[in-house]
Amino acid sequence: MLEGLKIVEYATYVAAPGAAGIMRDWGADVIKVEPPGGDPIRLFFSSLGVDAETNPIFEMDNRGKRGIVLDTTKPEGRDALLKLIDRADIFITNVRPGGLKRAGLEPKSVLKRCPRLIYATLTGYGLEGPDADRPGMDAAAFWARSGLAAMFRPKGGDPIQLRTAFGDHVASLAIVSGVLAAVHERSTTGKGRLIDASLLRTAHYVGGSDLAIQHTRGRVASNRPRNAVPNPLVNTFRTSDDRWINLLMRQGDKDWPKIARAIGVDPLVSDPRFSSSRARRENAAALVSLLDAAVERFTYDEVTTALDREELVWAPILSPSEAVSDPQAIAAGCVVQTPTHEGGVFNAPAAPVRFPGADDGPKGPAPRFGEHTRAVLAELGYSDAEIDALYKSGAAV
Repeated sequence: MLEGLKIVEYATYVAAPGAAGIMRDWGADVIKVEPPGGDPIRLFFSSLGVDAETNPIFEMDNRGKRGIVLDTTKPEGRDALLKLIDRADIFITNVRPGGLKRAGLEPKSVLKRCPRLIYATLTGYGLEGPDADRPGMDAAAFWARSGLAAMFRPKGGDPIQLRTAFGDHVASLAIVSGVLAAVHERSTTGKGRLIDASLLRTAHYVGGSDLAIQHTRGRVASNRPRNAVPNPLVNTFRTSDDRWINLLMRQGDKDWPKIARAIGVDPLVSDPRFSSSRARRENAAALVSLLDAAVERFTYDEVTTALDREELVWAPILSPSEAVSDPQAIAAGCVVQTPTHEGGVFNAPAAPVRFPGADDGPKGPAPRFGEHTRAVLAELGYSDAEIDALYKSGAAV
């Protein structure tokens, strides 16, 4: 779908490289530019003191890209990057505004040089305001400062940490959507533009339902234990064979009789304590206790068969090991085989959208450090002697 689009990625870690990785799966030509020390996410496992033959985090977001190493603190390295940008449709970076300005790569000057360029920035906090230049990874800008960590915090408990790169990958989707909107705009105007994506703004959208309530009502419900939730029918339940299911009730009351019938507690529907949404909320602890006792009389297969018979909404709570081998996840295309440099393949998460009939999967392994530096510089018109000089000066690696 994106064959012919040329992307230069001058970014590290996950969110911005993840966006370029999605577009590479979809056919774009992506050149990843790393600093002399390499993308720090290459060191993820070694930083934890763990020996690992492969780094699936780096591989997932960088598969199929060509990788070069330039030292943009040196004029020759900066000039090489600008020559790459001259030929690109899209430039993606997560370098903070101050760093871009010091390198002479701030949006204003680059867009003046390349007016058709789509210049996409990913920052923690956006390009304006007092904290625009503050470092902000997803656990900080996306999770903590946005209010999400407080909303997920168990009432009376400690805040919980975000899972690895969770907010980053949500931001990747935001960057891709912004870039493709700008690609469409350029097709009619002939002009590129600046895209300002941030972890903070993405998080405000992700938490938008709660934050919309906060904006209008001045408060949101706390994250409560199972026996004190506002709607006890939207809950988790354990079966007799120690499996957990997540049960959801649609809006209104029409699902309540179906749930009661499925688990054999029909009389509760007419019980005054549970006959309305308000009554169920006020008597949540009692109702959850009764429902727990009812569900625990059934095996997983028995209760899920009954729920399906009533056409109710539920899902199993799977462990990560179960999730990656879930037959439905496989059928939905959630897992793809990523090539290795040695000629093999390994399973990895797919890009988030499938295009039936199209080649929308990995295009190759993630680049080794500096793997394509010499070849890409040659494509830019550098002679062998000029490339050797860049290596000798340390501007290229």
